[in-house]
Amino acid sequence: MQVAVLTFDGFNELDSFIAAALINRCRADGLEAFITTPTPVVTSMNGVEVTGQRPMEFVTEANVVLVGSGVRAREVAADDRLVARLRLDPSRQLVGAQCSGALVLARLGLLGSMPVCTDRRTRPFVEAPGFTVLDTPFHSEGNIATAGGCLASQYLAAWVMTRTLGEDAARGVLDYVAPVGENEEYVDRALRAVRTAPAPAGR
Repeated sequence: MQVAVLTFDGFNELDSFIAAALINRCRADGLEAFITTPTPVVTSMNGVEVTGQRPMEFVTEANVVLVGSGVRAREVAADDRLVARLRLDPSRQLVGAQCSGALVLARLGLLGSMPVCTDRRTRPFVEAPGFTVLDTPFHSEGNIATAGGCLASQYLAAWVMTRTLGEDAARGVLDYVAPVGENEEYVDRALRAVRTAPAPAGR
């Protein structure tokens, strides 16, 4: 099972790297994440240059697509040619968005009437077309999920691991990366956030 972590110019390092790093602890179980970019190299909001592991077209074959956020998310969502390359299908893919990545899902028409989680700066732009923004870090309905706040990327990763491999796999990864002495609290909080998601579908 393959995960495309969509990463655009101006990306937030926390969003792309945390989700990818957590998911990639499940490689031995057959789940692997790839930084997926529209150009061979993208530059983060803090000037970090990253070479993409997969091209944008990888999203059509990935089992999971996570749309990262960044300071240029509004430009990305408004770019007709770029959006046309994002052929996502929630009927067969898990699709998640981190913070301003929700703008991309909205542009693709994937959010329907579901409420959205996003960061405080992006909130007015998500609310402008009529979406309800929740004061929670994570929300999912069916195969669509959104997360709000940079460190909520751990919840997106936990959702992906739970939906594809089961809660025990997610628990093992979260327990490993938890701050020492806070393991139980950290793991329980993350899993509570994603338990509203349906049980894993057949794969």
